[in-house]
Amino acid sequence: MSAHELAEPCPYVSTDDDATDAALLPAEQKLPALLVVDRDGRLYAAVAGSQLIGRLLPSYALADPLFASGSDDWDLHEAPERLTGLTVAELLPRHRVRPPTVGPDASVTHIAALMARTHSPLVAVVESAGDQARLVGAVMATRLMERLIGGT
Repeated sequence: MSAHELAEPCPYVSTDDDATDAALLPAEQKLPALLVVDRDGRLYAAVAGSQLIGRLLPSYALADPLFASGSDDWDLHEAPERLTGLTVAELLPRHRVRPPTVGPDASVTHIAALMARTHSPLVAVVESAGDQARLVGAVMATRLMERLIGGT
């Protein structure tokens, strides 16, 4: 089985898109990460759901776990406001993470090893045509686990 056969269509956002709309995408689509393309449509970054959650929390909750553990959730209603007016580019961590990528012919073993080495919940499948690379989809860890354990 190849990456092309395992890949699922994966929605993505552009660096210029609205951060609030982009942050909702993983929740709505049950995605482990948000794939981001640049203005030219090239794969730019992957943002894990945990990183998106971190952007929604007040800074004290991240800085002081003890304080956060004793805190009630009174200010979580402000979470969406933390993204208001931001673009996806502004939402990205300072050190963006490029998702691991494979070509459409990559084997299950290759994908599994890459996913394990990079601790990534997905591997992007890209198809090269000259100097352009087109996002075909992504192999999600859940689909790969089905293949490895379920034998499908």
